[in-house]
Amino acid sequence: MTRVLVVDDEDEIRSILCDLLTGRGLEVVDAAEAGAALELMRSASPAAVLLDLSMPGMSGLELLPRLKEIAPDVPVIVLTAHQDVQTVVQAMRQGAYDYLAKPCDPDKIVVTVTRAVQHLGLLTEVHALRSALGDGAGLRELMGPSAAVARLVRQVDQVARSNFTVLVQGETGAGKELVARAIHRQSGNGRGPFVPVDCGAIPDTLVESELFGHERGAFTGADAKKPGQFLLAHGGTLFLDEVANLPPTAQAKLLRVLQDRQVRPLGSARAVPVDVRVIAAANLPLADEVARGRFRQDLYYRLGEFTIQVPPLRERPEDILPLARRFLVETGMELSRAVRGLSEAAAARLAQYHWPGNVRELRNVVRRAVLVSGDVVEPEAVFPSPPEPSVAVASNEDAAWMRGLSLREIADHATAVAEGQAIRHALEAAGGNKSEAARLLRTDFKTLHTKMRLRGILAREFLQR
Repeated sequence: MTRVLVVDDEDEIRSILCDLLTGRGLEVVDAAEAGAALELMRSASPAAVLLDLSMPGMSGLELLPRLKEIAPDVPVIVLTAHQDVQTVVQAMRQGAYDYLAKPCDPDKIVVTVTRAVQHLGLLTEVHALRSALGDGAGLRELMGPSAAVARLVRQVDQVARSNFTVLVQGETGAGKELVARAIHRQSGNGRGPFVPVDCGAIPDTLVESELFGHERGAFTGADAKKPGQFLLAHGGTLFLDEVANLPPTAQAKLLRVLQDRQVRPLGSARAVPVDVRVIAAANLPLADEVARGRFRQDLYYRLGEFTIQVPPLRERPEDILPLARRFLVETGMELSRAVRGLSEAAAARLAQYHWPGNVRELRNVVRRAVLVSGDVVEPEAVFPSPPEPSVAVASNEDAAWMRGLSLREIADHATAVAEGQAIRHALEAAGGNKSEAARLLRTDFKTLHTKMRLRGILAREFLQR
């Protein structure tokens, strides 16, 4: 029987809600305060939650994110005594599924809870589908039917059963992690863990601790012993994504680990043996980074015992529509939208686009199109190519601010405006992914990060939701 958790500090309201939902064939568990609610969220595994926002002690707004930490997919419907728009917006931003204003209409409560339970069921189906695709299907099902993907399949078959370290190169969003996971599944340690690490997302000061671990007291803030990603991947595969972003000191230590097959955590006097298959990925040609002095040549040779080049989506156009249709089905299930397919015009627009953001951009486009479409996705739902960065030429009226400034000052201002526009356009095209935006702008991750801080640009403003 479907179980619903009701959280409200008022006994009478809690009793009314429990009776209402029980009368509609649902099993109900209830809590009057946060501690009991958290315990029931863990033990009772509800399919939906009704949560009062105004409670003494820990409020519903404070409790909401803690409930989502325990069960991220379980929909939480918040109850508010009055339509406080700001509070409701904050709750929705923290992951609330929907809200109801007290006094609540009984029929609306039942309809909302029923819809929330169905939403969880669809999400469960989507996760099962993705799990099946990610673990049991081949690269052809995941990446498309093109000849380029067939070559990738052959390369994976060649190297998977060896003990070679593999370097997977290709643009961000092209499918490098899918290739790495396929190698892992077919390898001798395929039953072990697959541990992905985004080297571009770790601050330089924490890279060594993250990869190799540390002992308690190894540095300020190291209050407890921490195993690194190498130890977490013991018996399996460690996937080092965007490996070109590793700082020189971490590159040197990584080379030593690959050679000796043992890890020495920071602050430790002894090394620990590790059995790990390493697969690295880079969105820039590592040979070019070596030539520029940004990447160690000996580490490059050690990582590149076998190199696989993943072609961008624009070079395998046969994969565009099969992938788009797969994403359409997944998104329709996730959003509970009965979208039958793509119109001919929409399919043509997808096929003709050059996809600078590769498969990741295609997935984002299809998800947005499903969200705004009826039963068929029409071309106007497919977003066009992002505009090229540009700086408008000032009119006589607009140029008044320039008076009294030097030519150098005017040029510096124009450069700042152009950089800001270009960064925003790139982040929009990349869906907020800074590594991909850096590639589109032909700069490195750290330079982009610095300029974003100078311009006050936040990547989260461009995240696809």
